[in-house]
Amino acid sequence: MHRQPHEYNALLIFFPAYFDAVKLISIYKCLCDETRLRILNLLAVSPLCVCHIQSVLRKSQVVISQHLAYLRERELVTGKRYQNWMLYSLPERRPAALDANLQCLQDAVQTEPVFRKDRERLEKLMGAKTVRALLDEGCCARIAASAAGKSRRKILSKKETAL
Repeated sequence: MHRQPHEYNALLIFFPAYFDAVKLISIYKCLCDETRLRILNLLAVSPLCVCHIQSVLRKSQVVISQHLAYLRERELVTGKRYQNWMLYSLPERRPAALDANLQCLQDAVQTEPVFRKDRERLEKLMGAKTVRALLDEGCCARIAASAAGKSRRKILSKKETAL
């Protein structure tokens, strides 16, 4: 049976609990991945650029961008342009289920070493500066150059051990 568009609107009126459940399922699917949890943990501290998240989590730009896109599509993360960069943050208006799980995540920071280590790396990276101040100083270029140098050293090291 094919429904007309106006019939779906009527369903929305009568089944709001269904759509709340769908949103809840979407939130839990996002929280099932360690990398996404680690990203949310960092964004709970401050809005961040991809390069900051990449540096702290020690993952490639592609991996971080894919996870941010996944979170953004599900409205668990927002992006705002600042000059040439995208700053990602938690949305100002969040579903109650997300807030409850973020609070649980903050509790996990105290007991889970991976979350605690991420926070320590973020503090070291940012110091007392704001994200915008870091971006204005050109930190993304330094982080990218540092990551490229580390990758190059790894490749050279692998070649040397192969010989």
